[in-house]
Amino acid sequence: MKFEAVVFDLDGTLTDTLTDLKNSVNFALGEMHFPERSLDEVRQFVGNGVRRLIYLSVPENTPDEISERCLSIFKEHYKSHSLVETKPYDGIVPMLEALKNKGIKTAVVTNKMQEAAVDIVEKFFGGLIDEAIGQVDGIAQKPQPDGVYAALKKLEVTKDKAVYVGDSDVDCKTAHNAGIPCIGVSWGFRGRKVLAENGADYIIDSPSELLELIK
Repeated sequence: MKFEAVVFDLDGTLTDTLTDLKNSVNFALGEMHFPERSLDEVRQFVGNGVRRLIYLSVPENTPDEISERCLSIFKEHYKSHSLVETKPYDGIVPMLEALKNKGIKTAVVTNKMQEAAVDIVEKFFGGLIDEAIGQVDGIAQKPQPDGVYAALKKLEVTKDKAVYVGDSDVDCKTAHNAGIPCIGVSWGFRGRKVLAENGADYIIDSPSELLELIK
């Protein structure tokens, strides 16, 4: 395959953000006097944006107004705690450096809050990611393809020259909805089985394999 742009998911694909997400979820739940959630529970809840994350984390049948209050607490806490334990997966930075050296453009499209997405991308990847699009007004969240299209427009690359890389069923659906191939990464939050079941075109087990696929 030969591509001019690679669009990445963020959480579970480029960075391991799970512990920070879990800690902010449990801070918000604690403030509401709700029971905490385990790391594995939060792992299953992420991927569809922070509102969905909180609505799944609060006890069943919690009224929406209470869930929204919990969401506000989570957002405020996560703003200043998104970089405590978060780190890139092994091999990600060298892979991004290799893509840049090859002249391949890169973007992040995530359901993460825009501010947190930009903070993480800037801290860990500096000039290695060309565009970062998180939750932005006017752009529908994944699995809708709007974020991918917005990123490709900014990169000035047509979709027939792009590929999407992610770790979840949401990412597979996003790529399919955008009409571009999906490369699933097995090291993320969902694993190989979920990626295969949701139609990932390729599944890789290490970042270096991505370079082999798109050379």
